[in-house]
Amino acid sequence: MQVTTADTGASVELSPVCFERDFNESLVHQSVVAFLAGQRQGTRAQKTRSDVSGGGAKPFRQKGTGRARAGTIRSPLWTGGGKVFAARTRDFSQKLNKKMYRAAMASILSELVRQERLKVVADFAVATGKTRDGVAKLKELGLAKGLVVLAEADDMTARAVGNVPHIDIVDVAGINPANLVGAETVVMTEAAIRKVEEWLA
Repeated sequence: MQVTTADTGASVELSPVCFERDFNESLVHQSVVAFLAGQRQGTRAQKTRSDVSGGGAKPFRQKGTGRARAGTIRSPLWTGGGKVFAARTRDFSQKLNKKMYRAAMASILSELVRQERLKVVADFAVATGKTRDGVAKLKELGLAKGLVVLAEADDMTARAVGNVPHIDIVDVAGINPANLVGAETVVMTEAAIRKVEEWLA
């Protein structure tokens, strides 16, 4: 499959293994859900009566006080006591085989090509690091919302584009099912295309 670069008009050959796959909706959905689940921190935690400090001694004698019997001041019924059903730290991650993940990524990229939401450019670099130059570069490509994918991280280009609303910039290592599916348009450099093909081959 051949596509034309958006900046130079040259033809670029795309690997059919990565960019001509059938769209597997269930697999793509599973990969997106697994990725988003893996992003959840699950770090909330509360203390049960056994975790709260203090309360080793019986607060008052069993009989004769007229009060309800109590064995510890750290009972959930008491102020400062433990929580009955305390939240615990939790791992939300889901297992997804590498082969399935790569197949899902290839399926997404292929669908982006079919929907004409993938633009290939010869190069995308803003050496000055200035936002106005980054905006000008995006206007040349007609990109108002979307994702820019570089082969390698570039601090100056990231600085130039990082403040532009609705535009995300990542290197190949930073792409995932969620940001590809969620992007209105994906712009990838030729070098990034080659790295993706090498990864998914």
